[in-house]
Amino acid sequence: MARIAIVGVGAIGGVTAGLLQSAGRHELLLCTRQPLSGLMVETPNGTVKVNAANAIDPSGISDVDWVLVAAKAYDVVGVAKWLERLCAKGAPVAVLQNGVEHRERFAPYVPMHSIVPVMVDCPAERRSPESVVQRGVMHLKVEDSAEGRAFVDLFTGTTADASVVPDFKTVVWRKLCFNSAGVLSALLLQPAGVMRGEAIGEVALQIIRECIAVGRAEGAQLGDEVAEDVLRASRAAPPDSVNSIYADRMAGRPMEIDARNGVIVRLGQKHGIPTPNNRMAVALLEAMTKQG
Repeated sequence: MARIAIVGVGAIGGVTAGLLQSAGRHELLLCTRQPLSGLMVETPNGTVKVNAANAIDPSGISDVDWVLVAAKAYDVVGVAKWLERLCAKGAPVAVLQNGVEHRERFAPYVPMHSIVPVMVDCPAERRSPESVVQRGVMHLKVEDSAEGRAFVDLFTGTTADASVVPDFKTVVWRKLCFNSAGVLSALLLQPAGVMRGEAIGEVALQIIRECIAVGRAEGAQLGDEVAEDVLRASRAAPPDSVNSIYADRMAGRPMEIDARNGVIVRLGQKHGIPTPNNRMAVALLEAMTKQG
């Protein structure tokens, strides 16, 4: 049994809690801003009631065996306030976030060797603070290391597709290719069906191709076909499906602009790779946010 703290209980944190609950052998602590009266996760296999302690203040908590960070990438400072006590005895910190800079975000707060980057992919929505809907399998990919294998073991006996991979960098950059195109839904305030239009599809391809070029410069193995693969998958999604950056904009919350598209611009500049489509998307979304 492991004592596991989940920091950030939105859609991904809620699904993660439901999966670990179904494992039947862990003690869970949900770290949230506001008190939770309960947590129900509607999964493809039925509804899971999560039995977990809830903390809203880090001052009264003790150390755990694992910390799973499922808060958004922009909330690192908010997450950090929990880590001193939770990691008092060196607990590893698994970062279940978008982007490619998992370690860089948390290096100022915990030892680099204790950070476990996780590529997470799961169609899920939070209907309310106490209710999450999981629409498909949760995929969790980590580096092939002792810590990575221990993380995968936490999900033994669950429906999660959790595994170690030999080339984690390529895995997270491929995921970023998917995320990068999602900015169009946030800009247009339209769900996934917007990608089926010919003109929007061409813009999406340009955004993704810039991501591919920068990812290659960073060492990821990405073929030219990835752009078409991403567009094809986006068009195959239910037309009313909503990605997280679109959902955040609709709800008036901060958005992961930097983690999803800004990083492409920043690292592109580092490598001398032009990223005009991502640069424009970032500028427009940031301007719209300020106006809102």
